[in-house]
Amino acid sequence: MAPALKVEQTVQEWGNGLGVRITSPVAKAAHLSQGVPISVEVVKNGVLLRVVGKPKLSLNQKLKAFDPEKHSGEVMATIAAGKEII
Repeated sequence: MAPALKVEQTVQEWGNGLGVRITSPVAKAAHLSQGVPISVEVVKNGVLLRVVGKPKLSLNQKLKAFDPEKHSGEVMATIAAGKEII
């Protein structure tokens, strides 16, 4: 089975470790974006990166996705349900 996209890159020093930059075409093809959690596995003849969940959204991303029509409005019932003081 041929890969959908194949690129050759060079491992470089990155801080106290090593790194490979994931280019935009590769990231798009693999459905990767900033914050996506991955697992890194050493396999025969290489390394396998695998998405293991959904990205954690920043506050700005959460606020951008907020829909007032869907999420706002009165939370409590309009009539007293017990001995509340209104």
